[in-house]
Amino acid sequence: MLKTALGRFRAVAFWEGLSFLVLLLIAMPLKYVLHMPLGVRVVGMAHGVLFMAYLYTLTMAAIEHRWGVKRIAVAFMASLVPGGTFWLDAQLRGEDALNAESRAPTRP
Repeated sequence: MLKTALGRFRAVAFWEGLSFLVLLLIAMPLKYVLHMPLGVRVVGMAHGVLFMAYLYTLTMAAIEHRWGVKRIAVAFMASLVPGGTFWLDAQLRGEDALNAESRAPTRP
């Protein structure tokens, strides 16, 4: 999965999406309900780094697969919606499988 730009993008998208959900559903309630801001600092920093990695791997996948502006915009918007990267991964899963088949050597 990590051998292709699309595979790396999908892996980073998973972790970015997970960090976003942890930030929203665990760290933010801890900060505002229990007055424990450390979770937001730690998870927020991790999410920020993962978001930057998401943008980088999105760029690399878009260049390699010659994605249009609309597809790039949809991928970017998916990162802004909680759970959006998981939806995007489902969309890209089939494409990654097709690319893997086309790269596989044919049997005589």
